Amino acid sequence: MIAAAARLLLGCSSSGLESAVSMSSPQKLGFLNLQESNVVGFEKRGTSLGLSVVNVRSKVLPPLEASKESKTVYINGKAESIGDFSDSSLDLDEDLSNDCAGKNGHMISTIGKSTNIMWHESSVGKLERQKLLQQKGCVIWITGLSGSGKSTVACALSRGLHYRGKLCYILDGDNVRHGLNRDLTFKAEDRAENIRRIGEVAKLFADAGVICVASVISPYRRDRDACRALLPEGNFVEVFMDIPLKVCEARDPKGLYKLARAGKIKGGITVSVLCLNKVLTWSLHSAGFTGIDDPYEPPLNSEIVLRQKGGVCASPSDMAEEVISYLEEVGYLQA
Repeated sequence: MIAAAARLLLGCSSSGLESAVSMSSPQKLGFLNLQESNVVGFEKRGTSLGLSVVNVRSKVLPPLEASKESKTVYINGKAESIGDFSDSSLDLDEDLSNDCAGKNGHMISTIGKSTNIMWHESSVGKLERQKLLQQKGCVIWITGLSGSGKSTVACALSRGLHYRGKLCYILDGDNVRHGLNRDLTFKAEDRAENIRRIGEVAKLFADAGVICVASVISPYRRDRDACRALLPEGNFVEVFMDIPLKVCEARDPKGLYKLARAGKIKGGITVSVLCLNKVLTWSLHSAGFTGIDDPYEPPLNSEIVLRQKGGVCASPSDMAEEVISYLEEVGYLQA
């Protein structure tokens, strides 16, 4: 309506244009299909033009009373009536509203600790987004010990895909802990939650049609498998940086192995108990350093394994090209 009014403004005189429409009924109104020439008035105020709705009397359509209907929703599995329901936007584009209403109509669910929630489908689907980007959304999950080269390969992979005109985004383990996961420690349960959150975010990127590269130690096999289970078959590509511990420790880019060997990376507590006049003491370590005093469980069936050849590591670019070749082979670089 405003667009139509703007077109009238271009041809109106400085004295203003007054046309009229009046809504005399106090009833709840729906949308009126008014002609462009009988809607609004304009007037010039100083150096600016003002838009004013004048006492409007419509000779086009009578006021429309919004339709009312009773709706029933399912809350925690029980049918509940929410009485009269009115939404004039449903009359504007029924197909669009149906697209966004959710697969289950008005079915409300409980997921984890979240109650009374409903999934809403977008009117633009994953296939349409992939067609726009000319690629297929997926998750490249790079796992390995600290110092194995995960982040370096992720950056080389991102550069290689960008050079080919493909949209990619990196979820780096350290970067994510700067914001989204800043509330998590390195205890086993927090590490699991760290990976779960990254997996969920990676899933959203893949659904958007983006090639998401997750570069994170992710030491526990069950957590990686849980992330794989979030995505459709074939959309999770696990890349194992199979670099020996001694090589990673020799690199030690952040000096963490040295600290771990010195026993300075531990989230432990000491518990002492008096039993039969003897003091029994245990040291409980809630978190150690992966590869030193906390286990790393290597993948069993990774899509890609990057390792040394003849005791020599390939360059990050060469490793990235190996991943890109795999993506081309399985068709992820085409819509």
